[in-house]
Amino acid sequence: MPEPLLPMDTQFEQTIQSPLEFSGTGLHSGVPVSMRLVPAPAGSGVVFRRSDLANFEIAATGRNVARVSYATSLMRQGVLISTTEHLLSALIGLGVDNLIVEIDNLEVPILDGSSQPYVQAILGVGLKRQRRQREYMRILKDVEVREGSKFIGVYPGEGYSINYRIDFPPPIGVETFAGDLEAGAYAELIAPARTFGFREDEPMLRNMGLIRGASSDCSIIIGGGRVENLPLRFEDEFVRHKVLDLIGDLALAGRRIWGRVVAERAGHAMHTALVQRLLRDRSAWELVTRPERFAAELTPLGHASEPEHRAA
Repeated sequence: MPEPLLPMDTQFEQTIQSPLEFSGTGLHSGVPVSMRLVPAPAGSGVVFRRSDLANFEIAATGRNVARVSYATSLMRQGVLISTTEHLLSALIGLGVDNLIVEIDNLEVPILDGSSQPYVQAILGVGLKRQRRQREYMRILKDVEVREGSKFIGVYPGEGYSINYRIDFPPPIGVETFAGDLEAGAYAELIAPARTFGFREDEPMLRNMGLIRGASSDCSIIIGGGRVENLPLRFEDEFVRHKVLDLIGDLALAGRRIWGRVVAERAGHAMHTALVQRLLRDRSAWELVTRPERFAAELTPLGHASEPEHRAA
């Protein structure tokens, strides 16, 4: 049975009530970074602002996707923001539509390897409801990306349902997760899930200039067929983290998805390829607003009545 994932109890856009500050280390760059989340006006979306580069701005949209392999990066005019997925996932998960992210280096801090620190801080200051109605990207037809046995697709449907299956070497094996982001608790079921990696991949990744900031404090480390830093936060924490990444990557569509997402052994590159395919095919979606009655009619599985249509 799909697990219910914070109901979206408002049809209006939201930002945070007051600024928040974070500091830490970049997972891949290993550089120290300070970051500040600042409330933003309705309709502005999420914008990264490099405070170390004369406040140069990069919008969190698919048109700015740059390098995508072991993390999702944005770039505009040669200016980079790397490893954006955990923060963007937290924002989508909590219904934060508009935000300025002031950051003084090239990579978002990894913190504990999940989106939980962002979620806890945002819930601590609270959300501010804005006057503009939230628009959703309602999927009108099937859109798929395939690469050998790997696959991701988005289909028409109600709410924002996600079905993800992974298959890794032991001790992970096959894990699946199904849930509806519109109908439950992202903060409890997805946000705590941490990133993970295999000890045997470490030399290769470090030679590629990656994971310079990785440690057991910010990731689950697997070596010799076992998890080195138990306990896990969930029995299936690995697939839950992949769902966390997916939500953050699909945020780059610029709107919250209204439809059904299915993924099989996908990753950042395929997630963002799906976003770019969606943005190129304007016939695949339309902008809609959700009626007030939707929240009241939610069932534990997130089935609901049809959202209202709006001309794009």
